[in-house]
Amino acid sequence: MSRKERLKTTFSLYFDYLIHGMAIVILAQNMTALGTRWHVGDAGVSYVISSLGIGRLLVLYIAGYLSDRFGRRLFVKIGILTYICFFVGIILSQTVVEAYFFGILAGMANSFLDTGTYPALMELYPNKQAAANILIKAFASIGELILPIFVATLEGFNLWFGWSFTFCAVAMAVNFVFMWHRQFPDMAQDAAPEPEIDTSKRVLAEPEDSKMTPRKLLLGIVLTIFGYISMATFYLISQWLTQYGEQVVKLDMVHARMLVSIYSVGSILGVITTVMLVERVIKPVWFMVGDTLLSFVTLLLMAMFPVGWLMYIGSFIIGCSAASGVMQIGLTIMGNVFPKSKGRITGIYNTAGAIASFSIPVFTGILSKTSVHSIMWFDVGIALVGILCALAVMAILRKRDPNAESATEEDLI
Repeated sequence: MSRKERLKTTFSLYFDYLIHGMAIVILAQNMTALGTRWHVGDAGVSYVISSLGIGRLLVLYIAGYLSDRFGRRLFVKIGILTYICFFVGIILSQTVVEAYFFGILAGMANSFLDTGTYPALMELYPNKQAAANILIKAFASIGELILPIFVATLEGFNLWFGWSFTFCAVAMAVNFVFMWHRQFPDMAQDAAPEPEIDTSKRVLAEPEDSKMTPRKLLLGIVLTIFGYISMATFYLISQWLTQYGEQVVKLDMVHARMLVSIYSVGSILGVITTVMLVERVIKPVWFMVGDTLLSFVTLLLMAMFPVGWLMYIGSFIIGCSAASGVMQIGLTIMGNVFPKSKGRITGIYNTAGAIASFSIPVFTGILSKTSVHSIMWFDVGIALVGILCALAVMAILRKRDPNAESATEEDLI
């Protein structure tokens, strides 16, 4: 595959996630308009938002398995088409029941894109797998920032709320046409290494012996747990940061909402920093340990000293660390541990994250009846488990595998 064609395919894959980032927040940003259309309040729209998680869980694993059998391109295309159905279906829905069905489609679309895109990027850039996957987070974050501005502009000019959905549907349709002629690398082989990259800096070379070993099994289990923990850490803080700022820190609503904006900016800058440093300067496993440690310390300080200036700094740092792509780093390492099943492990790993998006709201809903402050302490505990997982991954990788080559063992971390 030529460099030009590789860049075209890469652009198309990342563009999907820019629109995906918009899809993540599009229902919440249009909550009032949708609630009026469906004759329900905010709670009814929130009910529809929860359907995305159900759709995600329904197909994640099987989509990953089939991606390894039938190819990445097919599932990326299915994901695009399913997202188009979601965007169009929501603006045509007249009831919550109809909208719930299309919400499930959005969750399924997310899973289809994940199980096609993450493995495809690892195969397109075998020597920059972590950086390629982390950039997905950057494009999604950009989409999350653009969509609220778009919706606010529509409201400011008293335009139809459905234009935001229409724009996303049309953008996906255009990218589907562009994707039609794109080339994807052979799943059986890694793409040819790029000449400017030192191959000695690979995270984890594919083992000659692909048999399951106790060491690989343990590593897979720990990384799957980390998939849950990493999602839970930043999902919890992003959902409750405003309430914590208002109720505990006693900020007014404007400044409490500003914390989320600061967090989002930190997330984007964190992703850029991670892409620049991971694999080139810092090995992915060390990045995993560093990010989880920084997240823990920041959350601990925010829980211990709920004051305004610390919240602003802490929101930025937690965005840089917890939401900077550390979850994608874990997936990249897991993909290298099981190189012949990248689609399947993507399904397993992201299923853990999807379970977190379900269970965390349940836990925090119970804790909120006591106090919002207790939710922050709960996140501190989750971040501590993340450190333990990261250290366990490092310890397992340090333990010499008799089936691995010495040079590979020395270059793992």
